[in-house]
Amino acid sequence: MEAKMALARIGVVGAGWWACEFHIPHLLKNSHADLVAVSRLGKEELDKIQQRFEIQVASENHLELYAHDLDGVIVASPHVLHEEHASAAIENGCHVLVEKPMTTDIEGARRLHTLVEGSGKTLMTPYGLNHTHYMEKAADWVKEERIGEVRHIMLHMSSALLDLFGGEPMLETKDHLYRPPPSTWADPSRAGGYGWGQMSHALAALFCVCPVEPVSVRGVCSKSPTGVDYFDAAIVEFEKGATASLSGAAGLPKHSPPQLELRVYGSEGMLLLDVEEGRERLTLSRFDEEDLIHEIGHGGGYGSYTTEESVNRFVEICRGEPARNCGDHEIGLKTIQVLDAMYHSFESGEKELCR
Repeated sequence: MEAKMALARIGVVGAGWWACEFHIPHLLKNSHADLVAVSRLGKEELDKIQQRFEIQVASENHLELYAHDLDGVIVASPHVLHEEHASAAIENGCHVLVEKPMTTDIEGARRLHTLVEGSGKTLMTPYGLNHTHYMEKAADWVKEERIGEVRHIMLHMSSALLDLFGGEPMLETKDHLYRPPPSTWADPSRAGGYGWGQMSHALAALFCVCPVEPVSVRGVCSKSPTGVDYFDAAIVEFEKGATASLSGAAGLPKHSPPQLELRVYGSEGMLLLDVEEGRERLTLSRFDEEDLIHEIGHGGGYGSYTTEESVNRFVEICRGEPARNCGDHEIGLKTIQVLDAMYHSFESGEKELCR
């Protein structure tokens, strides 16, 4: 008779809007997870969360959670605190699932990357699109050199988030326990803006699928009333001469489904991934006409976006079980390399090197 494996003991740091609506319910639904502890600032709100979700331990000091024998920690605090909170988890011997962006500057990304490399622990960022059958299939096709050597990439993402990045309440969250605070999403001094908030998803998809190393970025943007970027455009150069054009837009109407389209052109063909609801498709077109199609299904792309699979895989990692991590610290680092250079280019008006 096989021994029953212990539950993964998980803590949550930064129990605000996203954690309470998604991560905590996902953990409570997972029969292999034990949500042991939670942390956030504000005693009244912390007490409310502890009672609502029946969590054993609650503290405003996130470091106090580590006295409770945790296997892993989910970090869903404001963007500018991700490095501090993720580093604390690794330093205290825990695996960490840290929300995007992994950090908000390249120095922090490199520090966290180095820390993870020497720790024997796993860092995962829960990019919901990366942990899907179609993104994994796209990555496998490129790894298998089905399109040959990557030469050019086109990447576009758009969302109905003019309110969020404009400092107004996000319409879709009116019935949520908490709403996303403008201090996280619409403040240029705290990594607000479409790049940090949304293009981090798109870039993580690019680096999940394509094994390319960023070299430089030149970008332009237009800004919201609060001074963060609403619309982004950038040209990226990679090692070995590959290039990419990036486009990001917060300006979809609320009734329009979110969009993400990735086209990868190679020496032997091209890959197309489109996850907009009603247009879902993953195809590979080769010069020798040995084309491939992977079925996504109507509503199976962005229309069914969730981070539940990311959380479930993280729980398995915390239990010592194998699970494919499509949002690791390598993908996180490359994503921050491009974002950091892009934001510097917005200000300088020049091409900026990725550091």
